[in-house]
Amino acid sequence: MPEGDTVLQTAARLHAALAGRVLTHADLRVPRFATADLSGRTVLDVTARGKHLLTRVEGGLTLHSHLRMDGAWRIYAPGERWRGGPGHQIRAVLTNTDHTAVGYRLPVLELLRTSEESKAVGHLGPDLLGPDWDLDLAVERLLAAPDRPLGEALLDQRNLAGIGNVYRCELCFLARVTPWLPVGALPDGTLPRLVALAHRLLDANRDRPTRTTTIRAERRPRPSAPPPTPPKRPLPPLRVQEPLYVYGRGGRPCLRCGTPIRKIDQEDRPTYWCPACQAGPTPSTAPGPHSS
Repeated sequence: MPEGDTVLQTAARLHAALAGRVLTHADLRVPRFATADLSGRTVLDVTARGKHLLTRVEGGLTLHSHLRMDGAWRIYAPGERWRGGPGHQIRAVLTNTDHTAVGYRLPVLELLRTSEESKAVGHLGPDLLGPDWDLDLAVERLLAAPDRPLGEALLDQRNLAGIGNVYRCELCFLARVTPWLPVGALPDGTLPRLVALAHRLLDANRDRPTRTTTIRAERRPRPSAPPPTPPKRPLPPLRVQEPLYVYGRGGRPCLRCGTPIRKIDQEDRPTYWCPACQAGPTPSTAPGPHSS
């Protein structure tokens, strides 16, 4: 599931394949921009902003895309078979002499002036993996709606940019509260520590092919990064080494206490939590522990 770390990796791959090279072919398969021709222009850079991708092109243009739930950019060598999905799912093709980048199932694809990028990403809060990261501002924005459920507030990209459903579930587990607990009901000092942990987890996963939120990722900073501040209380011990604590583990035993993890689907998003480890309200319609 594309979240801030995945999108950053996608931006890095696109940048390596496209930046500094002239487009020999460009095809935007959305009605509004179907006649736009970017061929002959040099790609300047590809940048991630939260869960958004900005491909900047010579001439003051930016191709803005968003992966949402199942969008993807794939990169192919000349003559290589495209394997990202059927042709009708292709929304963009960018080709130079060395690579072709193909965008599949992109729910957002628009061409705008680089000077007007704020129209696409100006609403975003501090980027957890960006140069504008500001813990205090993220906490301030989260606290602006103290009655809002924590899980919902974490997903709101206007508060902090980069968290998706996987991190939402994992962070609530690590905070030992349910996603439905109001932000203002968190114990004193919990929210700043939780936001700092969110930054640390995404940063730890920015270069990893497989996302992990378990203890090894939390305690292993990248070589170029300073050591993280130790948490105020011990992290849950792992019974076995698995990449995630609760997400995708409905019906399986909690890694900390052994209680079956619960799952509920709300607004097309599955939510996972441990009913023993996490305090706070839960939906009355939550299914039993054997849901997966």
